[in-house]
Amino acid sequence: MHLPSPSNPFLFPHLHFTLLHQFGYSLSMQISLTPELLEAAYRQGIFPMADGGEVRWYSPDPRGIIDLESFHLPKRLARTIRREPFEIVINRNFEAVIRACASRQETWISEEIIRAYLALHRSGKAHSVEAYAEGTLAGGLYGVALGGAFMGESMFTAQRDASKVCLAFLVERLKNRGYLLLDTQFITSHLQSFGAVEISRPEYMRRLEKALALDCRFD
Repeated sequence: MHLPSPSNPFLFPHLHFTLLHQFGYSLSMQISLTPELLEAAYRQGIFPMADGGEVRWYSPDPRGIIDLESFHLPKRLARTIRREPFEIVINRNFEAVIRACASRQETWISEEIIRAYLALHRSGKAHSVEAYAEGTLAGGLYGVALGGAFMGESMFTAQRDASKVCLAFLVERLKNRGYLLLDTQFITSHLQSFGAVEISRPEYMRRLEKALALDCRFD
């Protein structure tokens, strides 16, 4: 499977995917985790997660997405948003968001992954949405934006509803800027409450190809 980067196409070395019962396609390989590799992987529907210190690459089937036109905003959350309890901003402190997401007892976000996504953020392709309450970071999320696709990576909350408000803000921003795809990778009951669904990997790849052909700006 070829993973074309914008400047020079290359091939993942020793590309042998194993079909896993739970996670779809998975690959482990010894290779530097660079912004160029990350972008090339995302363009082929592949993303990294750390497992016991080892970076593994995934392309799950089925794949979780939130259809931007079918996003469900729960009534209670809509009332919370109307009260405007948070200041919502983008990219003010990307590193604080990714480190907060990594601070759980069990996490797939290793220090190597943090460094790689910080570099991707500096290149303008990884972004954070942040919620502040009285100047303190109360929640947030981060992901990767390419073309008209946004690949959500993780979210955290330190105050009730903060990450949910960030998600609602993200969806509205993507819709307003012409994005076609919001990738959640996997789905949880939490994401399902917002309308997340699973689609087949071939269908995901069709949607991804269409979204990547667009020229949308996140920031």
